[in-house]
Amino acid sequence: MPQHARRQCGAMAAHFRLLETDPGFRARQSRLEQATQRLAHAPERRRIAIRIPVVVHVVWRTDAENLSKRQIAGQIAVLNRDFRARAPDRKRVPAVWQGLVADAGIEFVLASRDPSGRPSDGIARTSTTRTSFGTGDSVKSSNTGGADAWPSDRYLNLWVCRLSGGLLGYAQFPGGPKRTDGVVITSSAFGTSGTAKAPFDRGRTAVHEVGHWLNLRHIWGDTEDCSGSDLVADTPNAAGPNYGRPSFPHVSCANGPSGDMFMNYMDYVDDAAMLLFTPEQVARMHATLQGPRRSIA
Repeated sequence: MPQHARRQCGAMAAHFRLLETDPGFRARQSRLEQATQRLAHAPERRRIAIRIPVVVHVVWRTDAENLSKRQIAGQIAVLNRDFRARAPDRKRVPAVWQGLVADAGIEFVLASRDPSGRPSDGIARTSTTRTSFGTGDSVKSSNTGGADAWPSDRYLNLWVCRLSGGLLGYAQFPGGPKRTDGVVITSSAFGTSGTAKAPFDRGRTAVHEVGHWLNLRHIWGDTEDCSGSDLVADTPNAAGPNYGRPSFPHVSCANGPSGDMFMNYMDYVDDAAMLLFTPEQVARMHATLQGPRRSIA
């Protein structure tokens, strides 16, 4: 591993590939975004926690990659802690943004039944001869050395495998093909024990990627200047991704004095520096769960 590894997320690469290869994807994305904006800005309703059933597809070649139940349970615990704003380190959010630390009211539970209704622990293990996978979705098909998805209208499919090229994970935004819908995490950035390696050993790669699955964008809007937007108003505009553990403030795009909200889960900082979702990000996630992902909620 490099002296200080940098976060790499493949969600936008997968997204742009679908825009080019799926004839209806671009039009669906446009319609979904219009609906999401309407729902996100509708009068707020009283919320109870939404529970999302998860299946973890462990696609392994070596014994180390065949993750333990303990490591998998640890990752689910991190998802629940961070999406409910219960992580102790949230206190490190700068004072100017402490009021924006938002409880998403979303919880995750390993599936207790498989698609046929048989009892399950929510873990599906697949042995592979593949040494690694990329963002081309080959890990999501048994025909290409991976594992087929469980029905994506009923489960969050979470694949764990060895990703190539330093990639930590990627997700599919709402509106894509059902057979590839879900999140992929490399085994060295999954959970908090076992194969997890610093600085991505606190389970927050999955938090970041599930954020994408719930239709959150990177906070800098994935442009090369200050023209981008993450489509929510309470994250300051940023020029690009932040890496490692930045010092506050880091100013870009004339967003002083507080600068970039680099401690947001949707930036590229180390796990130890990721600390919050904002209220408008939560509204966007709930709009997604009322809209394109309503069947799973």
